[in-house]
This record gives sequence, C-alpha cells and structure tokens, in this order.
Amino acid sequence: MNWDWDKLSEQKRRQGSPSPDPVNRGEDWGKWLSSVRGRLPGGPKIVIGILLLIWIASGIYIVEPDEAGVVQRFGAYVATTGPGPHYHLPFPIESVKTPKVSQVRRVEVGFRSAYGRDGSALQYRPVNEESLMLTGDENIVDVQFIVQYQIGNPVDYLFHIDRPDETLKSAAEAAMREVIGNSRIDSVLTSGKVKVQADTKALLQSMLNRYDCGIEVVAVQLQDVHPPKAVVDAFKDVASAREDKIRFVNEAEAYANDIVPKARGRSAAILNEAAAYKEQVSRRAKGGADRFSALRTEYDKAKDVTRERLYIEGMEAILANPDLEKVIMSEEAAKQVVPYLPLEAVHPAGRAAEAAQGAAKRPEPAKVKGGNQ
Repeated sequence: MNWDWDKLSEQKRRQGSPSPDPVNRGEDWGKWLSSVRGRLPGGPKIVIGILLLIWIASGIYIVEPDEAGVVQRFGAYVATTGPGPHYHLPFPIESVKTPKVSQVRRVEVGFRSAYGRDGSALQYRPVNEESLMLTGDENIVDVQFIVQYQIGNPVDYLFHIDRPDETLKSAAEAAMREVIGNSRIDSVLTSGKVKVQADTKALLQSMLNRYDCGIEVVAVQLQDVHPPKAVVDAFKDVASAREDKIRFVNEAEAYANDIVPKARGRSAAILNEAAAYKEQVSRRAKGGADRFSALRTEYDKAKDVTRERLYIEGMEAILANPDLEKVIMSEEAAKQVVPYLPLEAVHPAGRAAEAAQGAAKRPEPAKVKGGNQ
C-alpha cells in the first residue's frame, strides 16, 4: 500500500511558514482522505480499525512483584490487582496506579541529608525548629530521628492523604514531642532511648490508623540525641560526674562483696571454734568429774593402792612431758637446798626482760642425776 506522502509533504512545503488556516487545513485533509480512499483497499476503515486495536491494547498493564495495581474507573476506585499481567478498560475509561508496597521509605525529622549520585549520604543540615523538644523535667533536648515505613493499604495511601511524606513527618514530630514530654532528660540521653523509640512507634502508628493513611511504620530510629549546643559542655560535666558516681559505687560494692563474705566466714569459723572448745571443755570437765568419782570409789575400797597408783601416774605424766624443765635430787640433797622461787621469770615483764638478755646470760639450774649422795 503506497500512500501519497510525497504529494502531502510538497503541499505543506508550498504553504510556507505562515500559520495554517483551519479552512485550508480541512480542505487538505479532505484531499488526503480522498487520495487514501482511492489508493488503499478498504479506505479509512482500515486506519480506524488499526487505531481502535491500538487503543484497546493500551489497557494491558503489568504489575511488578513489589507493586500493587489500583484500578480507577473515571477516577473512582474499582479494584486492586496483584503482581502479573492484567487488563483494564483503555483510557479515559479506566486507569491504573502501581505504588511500590514493599519498598521501605524513610522520612527525616530534625535534619535533612544530602545524597550523592550513588545514594550515599554526603552531609546533613540540622533543622532546629523540628529537633528542639521539651522534656518532662523542663529541659530542652535536640532530637534527630528517622521514620521508616511501608505502604500497608495502597487505596488509603493514594486517596485518603494528599502529601503522605509531609503528613507522616508532622505526625512523627508530634508523637516524638509527646513521648519526650513524658520522659526525663537523663533517660532520653542515656538508657531510655530504646523505650523512646518503641513508644514513639506505637503512638505514631495509632495516629496514622486514625487518619486512615494506609501507612505501616516499620521503625523509628534516633539518629542523634544531645543537649543544645549552648549548654552541651555543662551536660558533659554532669554526665562525667554521674559516671564517676557510678564507678565509685561499683568499686565500693566490689570491695564490700570482697570483705563481707570473708568477715562472715571468719565469724563463722570463730563461732565454730568456740562451740568446739565449749564442747571440748564441757566433755573434759565431765570426764574429769566422772574419773574423780570413780577414783573416790576405788580409794574408799583400797586407799594405799590407789594413792600409790595416783602418784605413779602423776610422776609418769611429769617425766614424759618434754616441755617441762626437770631437776632430780635425792631426799638428802633436797633437805640441804634452800627453796628459791624465780618471780621475775614467772611475771610477764620478767619473762620479757629475760628474753631480751638472751639465752646465753640466762642462769642454768644445776641438774643432778638420780642416786643417793
């Protein structure tokens, strides 16, 4: 099929640059249709048929695995389609929007990041009107955080809110201010960050559910929490003092944990020794009393024999004791010796003085071996 394109182009070229006249253009189209009717089998019906097929085929669309298809008919919601190829009535009857429902998006509150071409964050600038918040103990803290979210309900996400990122940012800022307002600054700066994140996530999700935003909050992450720059040095001093206090308390507890068990063990040992000594003395006294009673009975039966046996047992105990210094004299020698009691050796002060003088200067008593002299 050979259309007379050359003649049509020549006709347009002859008309020149002046603005086309609607009457002349209608005449030109009439001439072109007349020429097509004469040259193309079937005339304009073929052209209309081809255009109709192209229009019908424009309703074919494909939903990616991470997307959801939302079909609209004359602007009103009709249905939601899953991943795969689908068909809708061609435009302008129906149209399709395919938001990415599995993509994790993020919103920054309190700061703005500048990204490079590879998607990495190059630098960021703080936004003080968003980050400065008042705590429950009337202190100001600078809080910078991000909110990660997904599209939970694509219909609500597309039709119930106009600017989802701005809406989410405003709701997140309000939720964080409420949580920070119910917390103390010490907890926010130290050990309470995890609780602040969890409470903010729960509160933000409840707010979004009331708004029917179709947004599911994945996480709320604190990026940087610090006092305002004007008082950051004072807060660092307070934090250092608090750390020193905790360190001293830990050292004291460690020392107490080391000393107290030892003292308790020593106390228990002393009590056990005292109990053992008490039992020993008590039993020894009872045994001595029983022995004396038995000896008294035997003495009443045989006085001479019992007296001799007691003397022999006493002398045996004295002579068998290596710690006693013994001097053995005969009866006649004992009658000629003047008794002498060394009081300085018995008194503690005398014993100390004698020990200081040395063993060489200590007077040795005369030892006399047994025998009659």
